[in-house]
Amino acid sequence: MTALREGLIIAERDLRHWRRRPWTPVMNLAFTLMLLLMFAVILGGSITLPEGGGYISYLLPGMMAVTMMFGLEVTMSAMAADARKGVTDRFRSLPISAASVALGRVGADMTTSVVELAVLIGGGLALGWRITGSPLAALLAVALLLWLRLAMLWLGILLALTLGRNEGATVAVQILVWPGAFLSSAFVSPELMPTWLGWIASLNPLSATATAVRELFGNPTGVTTGLLAEHAVAAAVLWPTLLLVVLVPLSARAYRRLRR
Repeated sequence: MTALREGLIIAERDLRHWRRRPWTPVMNLAFTLMLLLMFAVILGGSITLPEGGGYISYLLPGMMAVTMMFGLEVTMSAMAADARKGVTDRFRSLPISAASVALGRVGADMTTSVVELAVLIGGGLALGWRITGSPLAALLAVALLLWLRLAMLWLGILLALTLGRNEGATVAVQILVWPGAFLSSAFVSPELMPTWLGWIASLNPLSATATAVRELFGNPTGVTTGLLAEHAVAAAVLWPTLLLVVLVPLSARAYRRLRR
């Protein structure tokens, strides 16, 4: 309970930074909406789906999943900035739980994730996207998106703890994020890709979440055969779970080594 209470205090500190410097979250949201408009309006007319349907119905759940993946870069950048400014060293000198710093960062970023999803849903509705599934299924879809975000946040924490003081760390994360986003089913169905490339894209954890969210929202999934077509929701639960099982202990180990 002590670690949780301390984590809430640190999360409040991080959220106050957003309030004092609102341009960072505002620009992140604007960038996401720009991507949505670019793909939906400029490129959407040239993209077809295996089972038919409007592209915006396919695109928006994929954009939501991509936005959750961007949490990796946001968390990494914030914690790397703290490391360079000496904030992390000050935290380490305080008599607080080793887990509270990571929990605080996760709590703040999960809060902003809810706001990002709300903005994307509003933008999608304005462009003609609709939820045709049940309200309960829609809530489950949002939960799966946040579950993916949680896993990405811990990956960002691990990278921040291992590469945080490296000036090229942010660039390295961008190299990881962008190919990961495009080599998935977020924007194009794997069945429209070359066979070998579609197979790789179908194994991407981002594809599992995007497909499951489309299915739960009642939107076209872009897949008609294979494991994603039959077990997308299960895959969307298992992939982040596996990542968390690996990343949380590694992050704890990295923090212990940082303290020496």
